[in-house]
Amino acid sequence: MKETHIAEVIESNTTEMIAQCRDLHCSPPFGSFVKVKPTSTSVEGAGFLIYGLVFNVMTNSIEPNRRAVAYGKTEEELRNEQPQIFELLKTEFQAHLVGYQDQTGIKQILPSQPPRIHSFVYTCSLEEVREFTRQSDYLHTLFTISRVPPDELIIATIRNSLEAHAEDAHQYLIQVGKELSRLLREDYDRLSSILRRIAP
Repeated sequence: MKETHIAEVIESNTTEMIAQCRDLHCSPPFGSFVKVKPTSTSVEGAGFLIYGLVFNVMTNSIEPNRRAVAYGKTEEELRNEQPQIFELLKTEFQAHLVGYQDQTGIKQILPSQPPRIHSFVYTCSLEEVREFTRQSDYLHTLFTISRVPPDELIIATIRNSLEAHAEDAHQYLIQVGKELSRLLREDYDRLSSILRRIAP
């Protein structure tokens, strides 16, 4: 069955990408995994499947210097009376690059090249999330993201990944708990806070 893309890359750099969603208010959730499929095997880096983790979602005007204004009406009322308003809005999300997959398997390191502009973005299936999160090295990278509270991102990511580990959820939580304990061995209070909020 052919996958349908959810967004298109409109900006990218070594560590992250910004993608515009096909549909308004239809971003993947905060802390969820997305992927960018290879666009070509003839260009270095373009043949990799790249994984990203959603860390910021925003809806705003398609016009750079114009903000949406309040109308004092419900969304349903606005859609009935002024549907053109919603054509002037867009939903985007930012995703931190957490790894890639080549012929030898999954690597939890930055790809040699970022996703190419206008590449399509897809949600990762439960099986893909399960495969990627078999290792927890990517968690270290999440502590370096400064534009959102990293603890909140880590909690959301692990909780979102639990569904993919339905058959071994207990073992998965032990695995990530050990990795977090290693990363936060100097900050017991912070570690305890994260672990309490991860608990399903």
